Amino acid sequence: MRCGVHRRAFLTGQVTPELPAMTPPGSGGDFLRLCDGCGACADACSAGIIVKGKVPTVDFDRGACTFCGECIAACPTDALEPERLSDWPWRGVIIDNCLSLNGIACRACEDACDLRAIRFRLMTGGRSAPVLDQSQCTGCGECAFTCPAEAIRFKLVEASERETLQ
Repeated sequence: MRCGVHRRAFLTGQVTPELPAMTPPGSGGDFLRLCDGCGACADACSAGIIVKGKVPTVDFDRGACTFCGECIAACPTDALEPERLSDWPWRGVIIDNCLSLNGIACRACEDACDLRAIRFRLMTGGRSAPVLDQSQCTGCGECAFTCPAEAIRFKLVEASERETLQ
């Protein structure tokens, strides 16, 4: 069973608490320790995707992240770090209920992705399968926001994996 702690970190005593759900851009490192849940980041988010709570989270059902940095600037505790904005660790994953994977013509995610991280590969039977290029994905959530089948989820990708993708 996986518990979110790497073996090396456990054995060397360098275990940090796992981040809950999807925290705002700029989070990481000391975020859980520094964040007091004040909600200033959510109030500042012009996209309206940051949800207030004990720990703020990102909800792509509300929109997509523009990585404008307003949430970071508004954080009074410095829990959100500007240096981490361009290296947000979340990346999209397309799951099985994708309309195109089930024979229904839909390319909403491809049309929504300005970086062209999502393309479609033709398959037999007139179907096409979405292919998400992790090295191009910023994790902005525009694809998830526009997907009518809610077939795009996000996973936390370690820094070493992101370097491999580039």
